[in-house]
Amino acid sequence: MTEARLPVAVDDGDRFFTDFYHHLLTSSWPSLLMQIAVAFIVVNSLFALGYFLDGGIENARPGNFSDVFFFSVETMATIGYGRMSPHSLFAHILMSVEALAGLISFALITGLIFSKFSRPTARVRFSRVAVISKRDGVPSLMFRMANVRSSQIVEAQIHVVFARHEHTREGEAVRRFYDLELSRYRNAIFAYSWTAIHPIQPGSPFYGATPDDLIKTGANVTVSLTGIDETFSQTVYARYAYNAEDIIWGARLADITSITPDGRFMLDYAKFDEVEPTEKPVWTVQGA
Repeated sequence: MTEARLPVAVDDGDRFFTDFYHHLLTSSWPSLLMQIAVAFIVVNSLFALGYFLDGGIENARPGNFSDVFFFSVETMATIGYGRMSPHSLFAHILMSVEALAGLISFALITGLIFSKFSRPTARVRFSRVAVISKRDGVPSLMFRMANVRSSQIVEAQIHVVFARHEHTREGEAVRRFYDLELSRYRNAIFAYSWTAIHPIQPGSPFYGATPDDLIKTGANVTVSLTGIDETFSQTVYARYAYNAEDIIWGARLADITSITPDGRFMLDYAKFDEVEPTEKPVWTVQGA
């Protein structure tokens, strides 16, 4: 996915825990499991350090950190093999605190993993590039999407926004956003490929523009797709961004559809990102 040039927000720290939960929820499974494992080792090491300094664990070898570390693991996981046990007041208090921390942490991790499993996500593939060429005699910006899940997305709709740097009449630098008009916004059953088309007519930010104009102004096109997952009956969301360098002028998207001998509709994903040059490249778009 091409990253849009978005501004960097400054966090004041008030929503640290909310953002941290969101970070964990949106992390990939390998990343999440790695973070849980690292946190488990770090927390047990801290408790083990307290046991080690106090020396209040019975049957733990003096000066052996691994013994108190694994005692901490047994306490946090409520395993309790019974060979090692606290015998000092400080060790009993620390063990009680760790047991409580273990109960809370396992409850939080269980809820996090359940939320991650139950959260429906869209697997929508976007073409790597967008193209500008004529469609039905009208210069148009085009890109395509495909639902790569076996389940269908019903009532799918897209919202396309064009953004670029501009200056106000007072000379103030601003980034302006324009909603792009599309030939079709909704798709009742998004099961196959969907080509989005923005006719470039007077009023469009592309009208009269050139590739250099878009690059100089840091232009990008952001696509937001929402729909309802047919299996979960919940809203799913996908987003993609095209920078000015990702827009190919004077080209069209390669045809990926075909009909098999037995009459079935087939999509060739191997050609999904391919483009073909048009006979007459369009560099400055000023109407049909």
